[in-house]
Amino acid sequence: MSIVDTIKKSVLNNFTGTVSAWDMLFSLIIAFIIGIFIIYVYRKTYTGVVYSKAFSLCILMLAMVTAMIIRTISSNISLSLGMVGALSIVRFRTAVKEPVDTGFMFWGISAGIMAGAGLYIPALVASLGIGVLYFVSYLMGFKVSNRYLLVLKYERNAHDDVMKKLKALRKFKIRSKSLFGDTVELSLEVDLKENNKNGSVSTEIVDQFNSIDGIINASLIAYQNDFGE
Repeated sequence: MSIVDTIKKSVLNNFTGTVSAWDMLFSLIIAFIIGIFIIYVYRKTYTGVVYSKAFSLCILMLAMVTAMIIRTISSNISLSLGMVGALSIVRFRTAVKEPVDTGFMFWGISAGIMAGAGLYIPALVASLGIGVLYFVSYLMGFKVSNRYLLVLKYERNAHDDVMKKLKALRKFKIRSKSLFGDTVELSLEVDLKENNKNGSVSTEIVDQFNSIDGIINASLIAYQNDFGE
């Protein structure tokens, strides 16, 4: 037997030609379990403004669909070549707002590949390890603090009172200052403490600034930024 025939036989032996319904179902179940775990980690470590349920369901779908594709193409060489050709013409144009979301998407895809390939135990162990290590890193200081944008609009004669109130805050940083005649508009980045009862941030700071004579408007906006310290 020539080298070419040996290589051809070894390649064809990896394709059984049939797809077992039970193997497909088991791969989907494993992918579903891992996908639920990924969503749990994502939700517990989410630091954005608005949590997207649709993105979480997308991670779950990515894991299961990838497992189905890998299970299918591993059974037939013709299907594998056709699937690669079909996927090569697909274009995804949905923008991913947060860089960490891309990591969770790749995690879901990788888990689906391992589940579809029949590597059930390695898929479960690897996903558990990634989840635990990521959560530990999140708790060790990579967690973003409760950072808000405070926008103050006031008359110039109230500037001293405003600065006294700002110095009482835990931490603040001026981002912009605009003058419109006798009116001052100040934008600041502030860190606020969470309420121990429900985990929400107290909005009493807005009432405190509104009580100052000369304050025209005070607004508190939740946001995530990319500024360095």
